Amino acid sequence: QVQLVESGGGLVQAGGSLRLSCAASTRTFNAYAMAWFRQAPGNEREFVAAISWSGGNTYYADSVKGRFTISRDNAKNMVYLQMNSLKPEDTAVYYCAANPPESARWYSDYDRLQEYDYWGQGTQVTVSS
Repeated sequence: QVQLVESGGGLVQAGGSLRLSCAASTRTFNAYAMAWFRQAPGNEREFVAAISWSGGNTYYADSVKGRFTISRDNAKNMVYLQMNSLKPEDTAVYYCAANPPESARWYSDYDRLQEYDYWGQGTQVTVSS
């Protein structure tokens, strides 16, 4: 079992920045690929960014590429999402997710909700225009 707790959400003006954090409770954090998804009211949950076990591979949704950066610190069991140049359309609840250890399929399916067994409770990000 892995418990994930997100933090760092809030209200920010368009053009501003936020850094989301996700703390994972597991002794084998470096065995899990991690991702961020988001869900706006009335919309389906969508992929934002993902990072491989070692951090050597990162992937982004086209809508956030060049503005968001995902990173991880395996020594601290943490994954981060640095969000810059925020837009009102980035407003959503942001969720941290963990992929089971050493799933080779992840490298082709990193953007699918079904790839992730563990989810946090979410943190609200609101971007005002």
